[in-house]
Amino acid sequence: MTVTYEDVTSAAARIGGYVLRTPVLEISPGLFFKLEQLQHSGSFKVRGAFNRILSAGELPPSGVIAASGGNHGLAVAYAARALGVRAEIFVPEVTSPVKVAGLRRLGAEINQIGAIYSEAAEAAAKRAAETGALTVHAYDQPEVVAGQGTTGLELMAQTGGVDTVVVAVGGGGFAAGITVGVGSGPRIVAVEPVLCPTLHEALRAGHPVPVQVSGVGADALGASQVGGVAYDVLSRADVQSVLVSDDAIVAARHALWQEHRLATEHAGAAAYAALLSGAYVPADGERVAVVVCGANTDPATLA
Repeated sequence: MTVTYEDVTSAAARIGGYVLRTPVLEISPGLFFKLEQLQHSGSFKVRGAFNRILSAGELPPSGVIAASGGNHGLAVAYAARALGVRAEIFVPEVTSPVKVAGLRRLGAEINQIGAIYSEAAEAAAKRAAETGALTVHAYDQPEVVAGQGTTGLELMAQTGGVDTVVVAVGGGGFAAGITVGVGSGPRIVAVEPVLCPTLHEALRAGHPVPVQVSGVGADALGASQVGGVAYDVLSRADVQSVLVSDDAIVAARHALWQEHRLATEHAGAAAYAALLSGAYVPADGERVAVVVCGANTDPATLA
């Protein structure tokens, strides 16, 4: 099952009244930041959440259900509240307290279970089978991927086109959506923490494989296996997979705050870490867009 450019443009029309057209900053000649951390609920995730829910038609009385490391849950809870439906969210024990508090503010029913995302996802699937609630997957549904791809449509329109898009990968839905949304021109640089190499290992194996995940980005990039929809898109595209250390991610997050006053969580800084650490080195004159994807963090930790 794959996602087409037409799926992304249809998603853009469907969700346009519900999501923000986030700004792009050209921070130096030919280097752009797409500021998805300014999106509703603090990340790009609401794009996919709205598209999945709005595509489903009439919803069951039990509403929607999702498993998440935090950001997807916040997005589903936000979309559910905006659309007047019930949301039940499963998150692992490693989820940031900031994100759990945000879920409470949005009125979601929270179930905190399991050590990692995959364990929360298993519990959510069991609960969905019991209640009949609509499952909104964090990254492995075509409607979710198409919704995330609207970021790519915006980016190309706002910049007039770029040569390369640098984006963080967890389960791969965001990178896959952007790959479809930007069309056939730009190269996609898919950035993962060394300790969460789901796409990297899948590309090396030739198919999705389970991996161990940990580290500073695990609450948002901690899917233990890349999604099938994402792998279908990314394995056929001109994707360069790069890995960055936790130290590089911490340094990039610090730089985004100190130099640009952009507040991000660690996962939100992972893409920029690839440039700062030299994991990806642009050619002279290359037009590069870095997607800054999440801001759900404790502000006290930014200094």
